[in-house]
Amino acid sequence: MSYKVKSHILGFENTHEVEITEIDELFATMKDIDNDGISFTLVNPYMLREYSFDVPKATQALLELKEDSKVKVYNIVVIQKPLEESLVNFLAPIVVNEENKTLAQVVLDPKSYPDFEMAAPIKNFIKE
Repeated sequence: MSYKVKSHILGFENTHEVEITEIDELFATMKDIDNDGISFTLVNPYMLREYSFDVPKATQALLELKEDSKVKVYNIVVIQKPLEESLVNFLAPIVVNEENKTLAQVVLDPKSYPDFEMAAPIKNFIKE
């Protein structure tokens, strides 16, 4: 599914349209439609932990979010070997409005969300 990027993804300011493909209930990929060399691995944070944050009003307006909008949230993962060593960025979620096919990255203030890390090992959240 194709989505318009309504605010920059950190470090990828020239990415304007992406395709998100869900691999399973935990992982997905996000690829830049205009640049085959840019892709991200995403994770569904709700499958790993309790995860709640306030979407800033500016982002809500940008994505045209309403109270009943169908929203998905992903976090970018830096894949490592072994997979359990992969790092999840909980401080910069990707917020997707499924209704109008738009997305934006939200950068959270670590002081407001002290339990969220920028590079949390995924092994800390895998239940054995």
